Amino acid sequence: MSPLHDPVLRWYAAHARELPWRGPGATPWRVMVSELMLQQTPVARVIPVFEQWLERWPTPGDLAAEPSGEAVRAWGRLGYPRRALRLHAAACAIVERHAGEVPAAYDDLIALPGVGDYTASAIASFAFGARHAVLDTNVRRVLARAVQGVEHPGASVTRAERDTATALLPDEDVAATWAVAVMELGALVCRATSPRCGDCPLEPQCAWVAAGRPAYDGPPRRAQAWAGTDRQVRGRLLAVLRDQPGSVSAERIATAWHEPVQRARALDGLLDDGLVVRIGDRYALPGTVA
Repeated sequence: MSPLHDPVLRWYAAHARELPWRGPGATPWRVMVSELMLQQTPVARVIPVFEQWLERWPTPGDLAAEPSGEAVRAWGRLGYPRRALRLHAAACAIVERHAGEVPAAYDDLIALPGVGDYTASAIASFAFGARHAVLDTNVRRVLARAVQGVEHPGASVTRAERDTATALLPDEDVAATWAVAVMELGALVCRATSPRCGDCPLEPQCAWVAAGRPAYDGPPRRAQAWAGTDRQVRGRLLAVLRDQPGSVSAERIATAWHEPVQRARALDGLLDDGLVVRIGDRYALPGTVA
């Protein structure tokens, strides 16, 4: 056991949040939905959409039985709506390949549409208790500070990071708890800004604290803009379509954004991504009847 394990596990036992995708009632499907929804989206925004989603589609088969456009509609304003299409495609694949049950094996999970290494590792770990290194942003930040002594990890996961995380995995019986505990520590205490080092169970042995909390000196960390971007325009156009049960005219689409060139570019992107379909001279979510 690493000296990091016990303090983090004890801290988690006392401070873990009660979340609807954790605990005895957390089916593998609930875990999978949460992992897709939580990508680049805060917990507080995810919870109400998650609960509505699971009430409507409690199993992969329930979601697969409906058009993908309904998944986009139910996704609401969580952002990055291609995740809704990926989740729908994964549900269809689960029905076709795994008799409607989320598979437990990493290789089967990563073969599903829209499921990458992190998501496959997280589902295998959190839903089935498997022993995997689960490297999300929070985990990477905790390990960067506690082990490497730097304030922030790089933009993408390195081989060295993966080797460190794998070497730190405890025995099988607590590996999954360790994975979620480190993630929770990064979300609540070892935050990207204003970390609460005085409340951290790893402060006495944190390499970053021991070094005097040196400021990040790597490549600039770019904040994601929103106002005036194509992402904002795409969101405005999708909002019009989500609020309309049928198809929408080009004139109605035009009222969602004033600038025609950017609006057309955003609409073309939505069409290319399969989030919107053209029905004659009108537009709709996939699977919508004109």
